[in-house]
Amino acid sequence: MESGLSFLNIGVPDDVVTWGSMLNVGRTEPEAWWMIVYPGLAIFITVTVYNLIGEGLRDALDPRLRK
Repeated sequence: MESGLSFLNIGVPDDVVTWGSMLNVGRTEPEAWWMIVYPGLAIFITVTVYNLIGEGLRDALDPRLRK
């Protein structure tokens, strides 16, 4: 959520470096491709890991899925 707000430039102050603020800088400077690729991959990996953890917990704890 924070990176989305920082990307829209309404997040934390400008002097704080976040993934969203790095994406915003990369959007304004196309020659700095690494400012888009690395924070974007970090966001993607973080969201994917949280999703996998959530699915694993659901599979382990949901009594309706047990046989």
